[in-house]
Amino acid sequence: MIGKITMGSSFKGCISYCLEDKKLEHSQEPTFKNRAELILYNQCFGNKKELTEQFNDVRALNQKVQKPVLHITLSLSPEDQLDKPKLIEMASQCAKEMGFEKNQFIAISHVDTGHQHLHIVANRIGYDGKAVSDSQNYKKIAAFCRAMELKYDLKQVLSPRKYLKADQRDIPRLDTRKEKLKTNIKECLSASKTFSEFESNMKQKGYEIIKGRGISFTDEKKVKFKGSEVGYPLQKIERTLTLQQQLLQVNEDRIKNEQSIKPGQGHKITYDLYKQYRQKRDDLAKKNDYLSTTIEILLRPETNETNLPAELMNAAKKKKRRKHQHL
Repeated sequence: MIGKITMGSSFKGCISYCLEDKKLEHSQEPTFKNRAELILYNQCFGNKKELTEQFNDVRALNQKVQKPVLHITLSLSPEDQLDKPKLIEMASQCAKEMGFEKNQFIAISHVDTGHQHLHIVANRIGYDGKAVSDSQNYKKIAAFCRAMELKYDLKQVLSPRKYLKADQRDIPRLDTRKEKLKTNIKECLSASKTFSEFESNMKQKGYEIIKGRGISFTDEKKVKFKGSEVGYPLQKIERTLTLQQQLLQVNEDRIKNEQSIKPGQGHKITYDLYKQYRQKRDDLAKKNDYLSTTIEILLRPETNETNLPAELMNAAKKKKRRKHQHL
């Protein structure tokens, strides 16, 4: 399970987003009707207008807090599914762990994606005018998700490295979204000779490409990754495409060279002609091997990951800092 926390200033915007049907851009028709079910009220009641008014009334008790809106999203893995009572129980437990169980909050279940997820909108301002602390929020939500995975037998996910114990920080991470993107980039690059072909192939797989000084990929869920994040920076992609064009030309030249010694009308094969054919054949074979090997290497995603133990990583950082101090 993955937990996400955002804080904002508009209860109206956040509550409306969570409760309204999702709409396509430039369209008035809802994409998903009845996508939201409000499953839990705490210290509040009513529709989105009434809820917004109630949250704002309490917000007025402490106008020093610029971001009183606490929005938590709890996303389950596609293979996990919880019934409504367990979702309500999870929302209540989340409120307790994050410290807003006595404040106004609502929990909304969404069914507009391929995975079950829960939205919690809370008022950081309590009826006593005090604000719930936002200190260590990300660490708290990571710990909460790990606890819920065990409690409800959900697929377990590693917390961000900085929230792990030192002996766990060198465990290799697997991001399925990134891994899928890497596979798709490799497949599309292999099947393309020009950038326009590559872009078209990626679009067929559901990705939008933005090319500037670098390159980025946005998937169907609107999640964006830089090419460098997944081991395929723009320079590497363009280099691969250039070499594949050269490889295509080499193969065409090999065919022409083979045809140059085939007997034809008034065509005689001399020793010099056969010698030239052999030399060109060998040169083209070497070039083919070089290009094929280089392309094969380029098609592998670059990696910035390291499996060095945390102690060695920290020692290297300290050594680097000492070096800079002596400059």
